[in-house]
Amino acid sequence: MHFCMDWRLVTFDWNRARAFLVTAEEGSLSAAARALGLTQPTLGRQVAGLEDELGVALFERAAGGLTLTPSGLEMIEHARAMGEAAAGLSRVATGQSQSVVGQVSITASEVISAYDLPPVLAQLRRDHPGIHIDVVASNDVRDLRRREADIALRNVRPTDPELIARKLKSGTGQLFATPAYLGKFGPLDGPETLAEAEFIGFSENARLVEGLNAAGLPVRADQFVLTSASILVQWQMVQQGLGIGIITQGVADEMPNLVPAAPWMKPFEYEIWLVAHRELSTSRRLRIVFDALAEAMG
Repeated sequence: MHFCMDWRLVTFDWNRARAFLVTAEEGSLSAAARALGLTQPTLGRQVAGLEDELGVALFERAAGGLTLTPSGLEMIEHARAMGEAAAGLSRVATGQSQSVVGQVSITASEVISAYDLPPVLAQLRRDHPGIHIDVVASNDVRDLRRREADIALRNVRPTDPELIARKLKSGTGQLFATPAYLGKFGPLDGPETLAEAEFIGFSENARLVEGLNAAGLPVRADQFVLTSASILVQWQMVQQGLGIGIITQGVADEMPNLVPAAPWMKPFEYEIWLVAHRELSTSRRLRIVFDALAEAMG
């Protein structure tokens, strides 16, 4: 829901509100005048002018100086918030606001979380130590509309019009195994050589089997003898010589003990999309993290 302020209700002068705030903080007109670099009569007129505008008395004189009336006590917290906002606005306008603080939640697959994100997060921590990053490593798609995460890295383009998406890159993956494991099947010169091979996948592999069949490998569901919901666990099984599994090319290049298990097959293609809610346009820390991911991974 969009909040619409009735600006006609905001009628008082900020200089007068500042005079009230500093007088309350300093405890006297003379001390407040020195803090603001004004004469005491000028400051007194500003405070009196605010009282006239609001139609309430803000101070009463006491033996130790000025004290706030009940109306003044009610007003002071709002004046402090205004003062903090004005100070922040001044820092930004003068280029002095260098620190950005707060938490940003990034959801990504296990693979992206483990292999692609750490270098980007290291640079973000150096550049913006006030930003704390929560990485939700999950192969499930999180709902950005319900704030299950702030930013997502996905393998499919989102269709929700409320989300901002940018394609970062494309990649490939293929079937890999250790040379020792593949040595049991002789020369790898066609699909029939893997007719009795053992495959590593998920607990439910119907779509994977369908995709491999469509790619020209007549693998059967009963050949998936080792399964795990974790892709990283699957890859460890492949590296240990327990069977054949799909691994992205970039990761496989870092595993020198692996070779393509079906070299005659065309590699599988995938995409990586950077996704965020439209709040990205109004949140500085989200924009910083989004841009850092786009630059490093694009």
